Amino acid sequence: MTDVEDCLYLPKHVAVIMDGNNRFAKKNQLDTGSGHREGKNVLDPIVEHCRKINIKALTVFAFSSENWNRPQFEVDLLMQLLEDTILEQIPRMEEFNIALRFIGDRSRLSPKLRDLMLQAEERTAKFDSMTLTIAISYGGMWDMAQAAKQIALDVQNEKLKINDIDADLFGQYVSLSDLPAVDLLIRTGGDYRLSNFLLWQAAYAELYFTKTLWPEFTVEEFDLAIAEFVSRERRFGKTSEQVKQKNIEN
Repeated sequence: MTDVEDCLYLPKHVAVIMDGNNRFAKKNQLDTGSGHREGKNVLDPIVEHCRKINIKALTVFAFSSENWNRPQFEVDLLMQLLEDTILEQIPRMEEFNIALRFIGDRSRLSPKLRDLMLQAEERTAKFDSMTLTIAISYGGMWDMAQAAKQIALDVQNEKLKINDIDADLFGQYVSLSDLPAVDLLIRTGGDYRLSNFLLWQAAYAELYFTKTLWPEFTVEEFDLAIAEFVSRERRFGKTSEQVKQKNIEN
């Protein structure tokens, strides 16, 4: 049993910005597609490890709203890899009792990819060992705009009153509202930004940045991120003294 498995306060929800595929390809003198293909293979051991150490939710950033601006050949490749990933993941989710979900603007995706996503969600919806969410055509600002639009419609249809709207209610309208808030957000690839990912859900997340490129990211480094999370004091606006007192009482 690893030290991480011994920890009492593991994150319930981990999010990952899987960055560095193209740089991995350049570093190893591979074509662009090879970097993304190598990156696809890194996810499976991370998912299995999360389930093993009882992390209840893992959300990964596969394709952002802004990624539509990439060269068309790369977009086409990524869409094909996403299709391949879903087909591969469905039996794995069934084997490991994991619910597979997707967030993002599906209107820009092909009918084939949308159908695959729906099939995967329906076939794994009842699984409860953990939830794997793949963000495709997703942006945090898009997510909050969609939430605001739905709230406005509910007010218009008299399902809500203006005075009902507060942070708690708004949080019920964004993606992943039924999951715990993101506790730990990991970004690989050496950049220090959120890139429009889970802006609402990760408001109080601990951030872990690594220069490791995603295709080189390992379970061992994932555990380093978990250990770093465990070592931090999460105050949520309180003082250190208040947090320590609460821990003593618990």
